[in-house]
Amino acid sequence: MNNHQLFRFHTITEYHRAAGLPNPAHPLISLVHMDDIQLPIAEVPFSLVFDFYSISLKKMHHAKFKYGQQASDFDEGVLFFMSPGQLFGIDAIDMTTAKRPEGWMILIHPDFLWNTSLAKTIKQYEFFNYSVYEALYLSDKEETMLTAIAHNIEQEYNANIDRFSQSVIIAQLELLLTYSERFYQRQFITRKIASHEILTKLEDLLANYFDSGALAQKGLPSVTYIAENLNISPGYLSGLLKSLTGQNTQQHLHNKLIELAKEKLSTTSLSVSEIAYELGFEHLQSFSKLFKTKTSLSPMEFRHSFN
Repeated sequence: MNNHQLFRFHTITEYHRAAGLPNPAHPLISLVHMDDIQLPIAEVPFSLVFDFYSISLKKMHHAKFKYGQQASDFDEGVLFFMSPGQLFGIDAIDMTTAKRPEGWMILIHPDFLWNTSLAKTIKQYEFFNYSVYEALYLSDKEETMLTAIAHNIEQEYNANIDRFSQSVIIAQLELLLTYSERFYQRQFITRKIASHEILTKLEDLLANYFDSGALAQKGLPSVTYIAENLNISPGYLSGLLKSLTGQNTQQHLHNKLIELAKEKLSTTSLSVSEIAYELGFEHLQSFSKLFKTKTSLSPMEFRHSFN
């Protein structure tokens, strides 16, 4: 592979064959041990797209990976999640020091989830849309706990399949995802320096946007716009804000907007309609409704409270 190539796998069996692995014991779910993979790691760069979910604990020293548009190294063991259709690439490997990869990867075809509780709820786990550098950094204890669950799943589908097998595996997957959600909340708190750096950048971004007059021209910035400018995913941003402030990104934006509205109502002689326009509202009613929802006062009532 002299050029960057893209490999797409529609089924778990296709991936097993390409990775030099035996056919999966179950066609719709598989636990892959990273050190068993026989992909030609010297032939980089290349990218992979799965048409199924993956949950991966990877350790690969001196390698550069890309997930979406973000690059990262995997010198540390991290857990990350991919939905069907997401892009994962290997950009570079230092072959002078490279070792066999460590860790594991659970592959789950959407058909396995059919008619189960996880079919709907899996989309509620926002970390399936996080970028790789927003991956979950596990403590040794947490890694041991999740690895044990992954091995339980492997043992179950390798046993004689019966009418309980799918339910047992789904329960184990839900347990793994619930623990992952807990550990992410812990990470938002323990990685405070990085988290607060993001908050500082967010405040600077919003201040510059508001001061530029963009509100009147373009309206309130979208969550996607903000996340792209901060180089993080929308889901990670909302999760971080929710953990640190109790508000998601949209709520945070609305509160910033109301603070700006209060400032204009109390320090300028602009009419309520003019303020609404400067804040990006096409209709006065929409501004008044949001303001009253947030303050329990209409804009005029708030202004009169200063007289």
